[in-house]
Amino acid sequence: MKQISILVPCYNEEENIRPFREEIRRVFRESFSDKYTLELLYIDDGSRDGTLERIRELAREDPDVKYLSFSRNFGKEAALYAGLEHAFGDYVAVMDVDLQDPPSLLPEMAKALESGEYDVAAARREDRKGEPPVRSFFARLFYRLIRKISDVDIVDGARDFRLMTRQYVESLLELKEYNRFSKGLFGWVGYRVKWIAYENIKREKGNTKWSFWKLFLYSIDGIVAFSVVPAVMAAAFGAVFCAAAFLFLFVVFIRAMIYGDPVAGWPSLVCIILFVSGIQFFFMGVLGEYMAKTYMEVKRRPVYLCRESNLGRRREEDKGA
Repeated sequence: MKQISILVPCYNEEENIRPFREEIRRVFRESFSDKYTLELLYIDDGSRDGTLERIRELAREDPDVKYLSFSRNFGKEAALYAGLEHAFGDYVAVMDVDLQDPPSLLPEMAKALESGEYDVAAARREDRKGEPPVRSFFARLFYRLIRKISDVDIVDGARDFRLMTRQYVESLLELKEYNRFSKGLFGWVGYRVKWIAYENIKREKGNTKWSFWKLFLYSIDGIVAFSVVPAVMAAAFGAVFCAAAFLFLFVVFIRAMIYGDPVAGWPSLVCIILFVSGIQFFFMGVLGEYMAKTYMEVKRRPVYLCRESNLGRRREEDKGA
């Protein structure tokens, strides 16, 4: 019998650990009982509440529940990578524990993969109902921008929620980078994708861990990871301003030859200097961001550190085999 592994990154989600397991169990009872076994792999991303204790309780009750607990908060991207490394199901799903990724879509996803026509079935939201308007506006703006400046197809409304074949997972694991942007990595590896649309679902318990500022920084990570257009723009702006400087120098020289050397116009000159300086510092920041990402990559630090796990030595041996 084949196995489905479900990866569940968790950070301060103690209220949602058990309800999520119960909903997954219900879906498996109704749709998968005679076809697939379940592996439910929680990845505790350094939670500071009772998340880990709730997971331990489930693991004692249910042998299908596995978990990893990080030494500190490494972020969702690290949690996803850890889950992919330690999941050995024939199909592997990534889901959020807050039930905003509806488990009821799993049977349809599995059916798409079973047909052999697709390598991954991925969920996308039809709308952003329930989100603050400002957040929705900037999210749509980000997706339009990233599609224009990169070669990776990142679908607007795409979630991390997806069911993947073993081949697709192994391809993702070949991407060893430290600075990870999973939405881009999912698109970069390619393969045949079945998109399944659904209406946005509100979180029932707890609060989102993604503030506007965190999402903004995450979007910058995505742009830097999958496009060099900002760096090219820096060079283009430099060339334009150099050309403009030579042109103005020529104009000033001709004017001085004809009319003398009047001192009028210094306020506009100050404004131009401040503007050009601002552009310079902005693009120094852009280039610095690329350099910072490169710096983190060449140090070759591990993506995460595991403090506790119930996977046992067998998993480590299987991973190294």
